[in-house]
Amino acid sequence: MGVIVDRSGTVTHVVVGDEKRIVIPDLSVYRVGQRRLRGLRCIHTHLKGEPVSREDLTDMALLRLDAMVMVPVTREGLPGKVEMAHISPPDREGNNWTVYPPRFVQQIDVDFQSLMGQVESELATVEVTVETPGREKAILVHVSTDRRDDATSSLAELQELARTAEVNVVENVVQRPDRINPKYVIGEGKLKDIFIMAQQKGAGIIIFDQNLTPAQARAIATFTDMRVIDRTQLILDIFARRAHSVDGKVQVELAQLKYILPRLGDWDSGLSRLTGGIGGRGPGETKLEINRRRVRDRLSHLEKRLKELTRSRDQRRSRRRVSGLPIISIVGYTNAGKSTLLNALTRSAVFTEDLLFATLDTSSRRLRFPKEREVIITDTVGFIRDLPKDLVGAFKATLEEMRDADLLLHVVDASNPGALKQIESVEKILTDLELAEIPRLTVFNKSDQVEHGIIASYCQRFNGIGISALDPTTLPPLLEQMEEMAFPTVKTEDVEAALDAEAEPAG
Repeated sequence: MGVIVDRSGTVTHVVVGDEKRIVIPDLSVYRVGQRRLRGLRCIHTHLKGEPVSREDLTDMALLRLDAMVMVPVTREGLPGKVEMAHISPPDREGNNWTVYPPRFVQQIDVDFQSLMGQVESELATVEVTVETPGREKAILVHVSTDRRDDATSSLAELQELARTAEVNVVENVVQRPDRINPKYVIGEGKLKDIFIMAQQKGAGIIIFDQNLTPAQARAIATFTDMRVIDRTQLILDIFARRAHSVDGKVQVELAQLKYILPRLGDWDSGLSRLTGGIGGRGPGETKLEINRRRVRDRLSHLEKRLKELTRSRDQRRSRRRVSGLPIISIVGYTNAGKSTLLNALTRSAVFTEDLLFATLDTSSRRLRFPKEREVIITDTVGFIRDLPKDLVGAFKATLEEMRDADLLLHVVDASNPGALKQIESVEKILTDLELAEIPRLTVFNKSDQVEHGIIASYCQRFNGIGISALDPTTLPPLLEQMEEMAFPTVKTEDVEAALDAEAEPAG
């Protein structure tokens, strides 16, 4: 048996279990916070006289209880020596609880109210001192049943996404279960460990490398009382931060609303509230239905706005085609150095930063080759593996800039250990966008950070060119190859032959 008692000594719940355990009821109505406890303690019996268990301590931390008190029952049915534990700042071993030695009830002389006030003050002090101003802390989680899955590189990319979103990563967690837990994705025991880890390190967010269903995200959030987001939501957040043009903002909002719409049922807690007033009598609309209608209306408005912007883009593209200048589009994995290359080739000042998705808006510049020929060269948004469908759809209008390209420059970060997988991801997205037929030149950037033999192997395998966008001396071979591919029907030898023929006397 067990009782839940508040700080005033009032019993709020009485729980009857079986011979093994009790099930603590839902306590979500009681206050709780990252630096606060719930203001409740659980007192329960251990029928076999066993000492405080790891499960007791985990439940105490998970539920943010003031204390867990265990009363062993002797064979005669009398209470034995009582054990008590309460949450405290992490010790050297990483445990964030204090366990008192067993004592008879008559020997317990703890001023509980004063103790809990002191504990909460200590928790607040510890958590404030370890926080980085303006940045949230997160634990990254990767779950896969595939033993061949490269969790290390996958988590490294997720960590880069978190860094771009200005989130501090305090721990990476990998689990390889035989099957995915349909409710929590990860095993319940592991989820408890993650929660304890979060309490010890002051983390407030769990970020999953997998995409979660709305029900899974809600179940994990309810279980841990923490914010839970998945990879798609993290990418959407980055896109929202990085979009600056009207096009970009409309496309990002469109993608966010498409992501939110199927999740409204799990996020809304006021399903029974009905509208009132004239015309709202009777059953009316639930808050959920109103929210869904508003989202659909906004989606419709944004899609119309996107069509208008697309028409404007089409007009600009038509003017480019009339100019007769070839168009070269720079494509590639995010943070491969596309914008840096555009700046190096055209002496521009397009924004660059060592972050994922630093560029969301397209930039076009004129590029003049040494032989006085000109092309239009365009920078585009970077790709990423398993790019969410809503994002591909929302950015399809921007990516259509590539449809008119006469040549695609596929920029690859040669220094990245996963360069080959990144090439595969980009090739797949280009195929999905029906752009695979456009001539392509693979450019291995950051060659100064890689052994010459590796670059030579890459270039031979993909018929590419190795460069460093930060070193202008490496660019002439690239410019020469770009000019030859952008003007395939007019070669230097042909021009010289034609001039020679004109110079010869008639007859």
